[in-house]
Parts: sequence; C-alpha cells; structure tokens
Amino acid sequence: MRASLLLLSLLTFVTFAAAAPSDAPESSSPPAAEKKEGSEKSQDPITKEDSVVIQGQRIPYSVTTSKLVLKKDDGTPRASIFNVSYVRQKVEDKSSRPVLFAFNGGPGSSSVWLHLGFLGPYRVQVPGDGTTAPEPPARIVPNEYSILDLADVVFIDPVSTGYSRTEKDTKGSDFHGVRQDIESVGDFIRRWVTENDRWASPKFLLGESYGGIRVSGLSEHLQSRFGMSLNGTILLSSLVDFRTLMAGEGDPLSYQVFLPGYTATAHFHGKIKGDRDALVQQAQEFAFGDYAKAFAEGNRLPAEQLDALAQKMSSLTGIDAELLKTLHLRLDPSRFRAELLRDQGKILGRFDARVAWPSTQSQMPYPEYDPSYSLALGAYSTAMLSYLGDHLGWKEDSPYEILTGKVQPWDMGRGNSYVNMTGELAEALRDNPHLRILIMEAACDLATPPAGIEYSLRQMIDAPESFTSRIQRTKYEAGHMFYLNPPDLQKARKDLAAFISGN
Repeated sequence: MRASLLLLSLLTFVTFAAAAPSDAPESSSPPAAEKKEGSEKSQDPITKEDSVVIQGQRIPYSVTTSKLVLKKDDGTPRASIFNVSYVRQKVEDKSSRPVLFAFNGGPGSSSVWLHLGFLGPYRVQVPGDGTTAPEPPARIVPNEYSILDLADVVFIDPVSTGYSRTEKDTKGSDFHGVRQDIESVGDFIRRWVTENDRWASPKFLLGESYGGIRVSGLSEHLQSRFGMSLNGTILLSSLVDFRTLMAGEGDPLSYQVFLPGYTATAHFHGKIKGDRDALVQQAQEFAFGDYAKAFAEGNRLPAEQLDALAQKMSSLTGIDAELLKTLHLRLDPSRFRAELLRDQGKILGRFDARVAWPSTQSQMPYPEYDPSYSLALGAYSTAMLSYLGDHLGWKEDSPYEILTGKVQPWDMGRGNSYVNMTGELAEALRDNPHLRILIMEAACDLATPPAGIEYSLRQMIDAPESFTSRIQRTKYEAGHMFYLNPPDLQKARKDLAAFISGN
C-alpha cells in the first residue's frame, strides 16, 4: 500500500530523486533485505578513558565500542549489534545513575546524528545557526551540552545500520520490520543491562524520527516481555501514527498537520509578517477548523468559500492563493518547499525548512533535492568515521552504514492499515504509573511536523488525566535536527536534564 511505498522517503536521511507525492521513492541503495551479511570477524570491545567539561565541571568517563551478539534460543548467533556506550567514572552507586539508550530512525539510519549532534561528548562543528554546511573535512569539538554529567548513554545501531549486521544464515527480513525491530532492539537493551549490572539503574529511551515509533513500541515491549519498567521515554522530532504524514484519497489529515509548519517556515523566510507564535496558533486553529470543514465538503465546496479559504491559507503560508485554488487547498510539503522561494530560485530543506539553497530545476513543481540533507550527510559521515577510527580505535573493512536502503522492504506488519503506536504508548503509561514522556518538537520540521504528534496525543480519548499529565512537550526554533542550531542545542540540553532529573 501507499504507506509502505513512502515509508523510506518519509523518515530516513536517504536522498531520493524528486518525484510527485504519488510516486514511489527510489533509495540511494538497492533493497537487500534477504542478503546474508554476516560478520567478517569477531572483534573484542575497545574501552578508552576520556573526559569532557559540562556546565563548568570536568566529567571523566569510559567509552566502550563493541558488538553485542544477539542469539537464538539454541544459542547460535542472530546478529551483531554495534554500539558505543559512555559510562561516567568515579560513581559510587551505579544504581542511582541513569542510563539512556539512544537511536535515530529511518528505518535505515545509524545513531550518528544524536551521537555527534546532541548527546555525546563530542559534536560536529556546524557554523552559524545550522543552515550553512561546514567546510570539509568536518571537525568535531568537545560537546559542553552533552548529557553525560547526568546519565550514561548507549548509542545503538539497529541491524544493517552502522556496523551492525546479521549473522551466518539469519536473514535481514528477521529484523527489518516494525515488530522485528522492536524485538531485536529490546533484546539488545535487555542484554546490555544484564551484562553491565544496570537492572537497578533508572532507564530512559530516546528516539529521533522513526525512533519515535521504536521507543513507543519498546516502552510497552520491555515492560510486558522482560518486566523492565522505564523511568522516561523521549520522542525527538518524532511521530507515532503514519496517517499524520500521508495524505490519501478522502484522507486529508496530513494537509492539516503540515499547515502550522508552513506558517513557521514562511515567517522565518519573511514571506509573512507578524508575531510568529500567534500566526502559528492561527494556522493550528484554521487547520482543524475551517480548513477541515472544507475537506469534509469535498467537491461540494462553493466557489466563494474556496476563494475565501485560499486567501486565508495564503496569508498563513505565503503561497499564492490562485495556486492554492488550483490545488483545491491540498498543499503537500514537497510542493510548498518548491514554491515558497521560487521567485528567488531557491528550494527549502525538508528536514530543516530554514535551509534554502539554489534550485537546479527551477521550473519543476517539486524540489529535486533536500538541501538540509546535503548540509548534514557529508559532515556527519566524515566526522563519524574519523571519530570511530582516530578517537575510539574501531575500524572495519565493511562500510559504516550511516543510512541505508538495505532495510527495505520494511515490514509494516499492519495489513491495510497505517502503523499507529498511540495504543502502545498508552499501554506503557497504563502499566507503568511512573513512566514519563517528553516530546521534543521543532517549528521548521517538514519531515515530522509537531502538529502530527500533537494530533496523535489528542486521540488518547480514553486516557485519564493521570496518563496525560505525565506527557511533557518542549518546542524549538529549527528543524528536524534542531540541535544543529546553537540556541536550540542549549535549550534541549536544559530540557533533557530537567526531565532526567525529574524536575
């Protein structure tokens, strides 16, 4: 179905040829779900000592780079999960020390973005406000905004990403799916906690993008399968319901969800004027008010109402009202990215719509590339490989899969329905009355717009106030990887620290 076809393009940092929204994406790597990868050779863990200054305090830590082998019931290897774990030294009582498991999304992405962008002790040095590409080769600098003063951090690369691979006769399809992925990452977490004597420690999960689907499922799975109760779950630039991102015939929800993001983006680029927050609130009310009613009318919408709604929508998005009428008010994010700065010969980024680079096909109705993807990929790839080899001492002959299409086809596991983890998240809150959830969302994210997860949370209609009171939301100015913007990085550090500390 259409949800399956669009999955990779929606949530991974894989570049695709420009296409109308109805076209299936083409990944930069051919699908190879059934390929028997296998590990080239076993490699012992490498542990090094280092320190980083956070909040004016020097934090000593050990960093262990390793592969943890997942096993079948008979003890034979299933997969080797590459991971990098940071543990603070000189801690008297490990049981009081939180541990945070972090991963990106895709599916098909390694954890490099969170590792060298936000949480780890080093970060990629990005100039300005994060809308300009670093001059190659990218450099890393000590990360004074790391969370290592408050929590140990384990970065996980799911199977087929990073250096994680299937073992021997195991097929990739055993891991490449919503449920398979949750089970394998859950098994890794169980094993890591056991082998490192951390069952008594507070535990947190943080997932970015598709990682929100993963952490939602894991929050329920770890509890029901292993009796592992979490202290907190963090969804960063995430979603829990694919319907919020994919418009279909008779299903205009995603048009409503993206509209407030168009407003924030248009304001950033000076296409609309006024108080940004007030305008975004107007867009939110319009999207789920008169705009929603217009979709309910369909082809019965009177021409005068269409004209009035197009004018209102134009005032909130900076897009010409006549074009909006031609589109019957159905403005998808790809078309918006191509249109907003067409008069300047520029297209907008999808992951960060603040990024505006020249178009090479200015007459095309859809953007031919994502400049925010181009900005990040080379810098993070170079920095990660340099860091793994030069700092951590880990090298392999096989490529480190920063992001890959090898996880395709991804098993959605829902038949003819969209993947929706709202129920699992509610169950996790129900079964663990101490579980808290933090939603971190960014204004100019046109990959997983904030209004999407806000809508999903509103659909917990049977959840008592004791559930919803444990869900916190924080907002940022930039895009999907808002931590590339220094003020957002500082705020994110403060927000995450308060959440982990329970403040």
